[in-house]
Amino acid sequence: MGVSERGPRERMVFSAAQLIRRDGVMATGMREVAAHANAPRGSLRHYFPGGKEQLVNEAVAWAGQYAARRVARFMAALSEPTPSGLFAAMVQQWTDEYRASGFEGGCPVAAATVDCAQSTDSTRDAAADAFARWTRPVAEALRDMGVPADEAEPLATLMISALEGALLIARAERDDRALTVVARELGPLLDSRARQPSPGD
Repeated sequence: MGVSERGPRERMVFSAAQLIRRDGVMATGMREVAAHANAPRGSLRHYFPGGKEQLVNEAVAWAGQYAARRVARFMAALSEPTPSGLFAAMVQQWTDEYRASGFEGGCPVAAATVDCAQSTDSTRDAAADAFARWTRPVAEALRDMGVPADEAEPLATLMISALEGALLIARAERDDRALTVVARELGPLLDSRARQPSPGD
């Protein structure tokens, strides 16, 4: 997830997402974002006339888009797609990160929700939109794997909620135990919702 190929505006949105996921919204300042993005501080006002609120909202939207795009990559990498396999891949992404670099970062959408849900309507809306953007491709993938249409979105919400909760516990414990548990325990439930093909299908 390097930033060298991006222009200054894109670098600042990306950097804001990285700092928010590590430190939260309140502890992420505009100067820190500019420094992290290697961008002139004066460019912040040019690109984000709405100030920090606009930058945070765009970082949250970026994070939702990133998570949504990852769903297709996870599915493409599964030799035999199953709901449990998709969820395991979603969890493994974070398990790998935590094992490689520690437990410093979480989900920027969750961080923005915790920090701003009661104080900033636009950021709450941006977070809700980001979760919805992430939920849709997960639900679509579940439907493609045989989960009934009326169950796919609730199960997608369950998967994302379980992952977000496990991330929070993992950061608190500085251990990936919770991630391992949710993948193991939720997998059979998810697979049980996928209809098995009838003989001859």
